[in-house]
Amino acid sequence: MGTNIKPYNKDKSSKKEQIAKMFDSIAERYDFLNHFLSLGIDILWRKRAIREISKFKPKYILDIATGTGDLAIEACRLNPKKVVGIDISNNMLDFGRVKIKKKGLDNIIQMTYGDSEDLQLEDNSFDAVTAGFGVRNFENLAKGLSEMNRVMKKDGIVAIIEPAEPVIFPFKQLYNLYFKSILPFIGKYFSKDDSAYTYLPQSVEAFPSREKFIEELNKAGFKDTKFIPLTFGVAALYVATK
Repeated sequence: MGTNIKPYNKDKSSKKEQIAKMFDSIAERYDFLNHFLSLGIDILWRKRAIREISKFKPKYILDIATGTGDLAIEACRLNPKKVVGIDISNNMLDFGRVKIKKKGLDNIIQMTYGDSEDLQLEDNSFDAVTAGFGVRNFENLAKGLSEMNRVMKKDGIVAIIEPAEPVIFPFKQLYNLYFKSILPFIGKYFSKDDSAYTYLPQSVEAFPSREKFIEELNKAGFKDTKFIPLTFGVAALYVATK
């Protein structure tokens, strides 16, 4: 299963290729736009995700769709032995490596180019797997989640953050106005990519959120699955074990 939403509708290439192209094009402005467009609240969401996995005291952590490494950097607060960040955008990884080196974390965080749906990693090798705002970009959702399960140790934990559509008045109405009208305009202006921030609300709308995504996690072999609404439901944190 995956969504058919792609960033560049007129482009005949695969969703995976388009996602890599999109993030390569916005990499330079990604961190600024991420924090600016979420009013900085995305930082708190990452802290919450790491707080959830902290209960398991993970020493080896895999961060899927790591981008510029914000979640991997936050994970270092847990004093792990190793954090591996995987992404299909080389430009995002390059900006992340610079940021990580400045923070003196390049001996802990390994930024690696790779396909999250075909991980070149051993079975049962990570205590925790995280993903921040990247799972909905999978071309094949079931395959990507299955790979996350495969590389995670038994009794390990997965924590996934994704945007979600609020259901409570007036947050639902305000969210729709901001996310579907204001955000694409601002994102296009700063990123100079006509499609990237139009794709964002479309991909969120098409993503199987809340109970439907929990079903997908269960199908992939996870258990004790739950979702935690964040900031009035504008994002969701999904947590599960193996």
